[in-house]
Amino acid sequence: MTKPNRIFLIGPMGAGKTTIGKQLAQSLGMTFGDSDHEIQRRTGVDIPTIFEYEGEEGFRQREQQAIDDLTQVDNQVLATGGGAILRAENRQHLSARGIVVFLACSPEQQFERTYRDRNRPLLQTEDPLERLKALMAEREPLYLSTADYTVSTEGRSAATVANEILERLHG
Repeated sequence: MTKPNRIFLIGPMGAGKTTIGKQLAQSLGMTFGDSDHEIQRRTGVDIPTIFEYEGEEGFRQREQQAIDDLTQVDNQVLATGGGAILRAENRQHLSARGIVVFLACSPEQQFERTYRDRNRPLLQTEDPLERLKALMAEREPLYLSTADYTVSTEGRSAATVANEILERLHG
């Protein structure tokens, strides 16, 4: 198989998209991109600030533009935000423009990896674990329908997951 030109990582917050994406990009000799980091670079503020001033809708609009642009960059592994798949345009761009890998993990594992992170506006709630479960129930069908491959990150190191993705891509 020829080396894929664009690989897009989707999945919930805390699944390891950024960490695994960086490893994967390095292994493949590709650049690494992150849609959330790109949005922060473009706006000059962090994501909680965008949510505070523009709400989730304003953030999703910015995210849609960033994903449209980033999914056209060749030779790149792109990590997307957990909610990137909520918009049909994003799902369409991801599916049409590259290989999509869903990094799956349980809400409990997500909670374990994210509960100290104040940079996640959707978790600033009374019961973050319950919120993660609700988000997964809503988003999992979208992740599954968008992905070419599903790889579990549950209790696994980034290197192990990156290696499995490489095997799948070359298999």
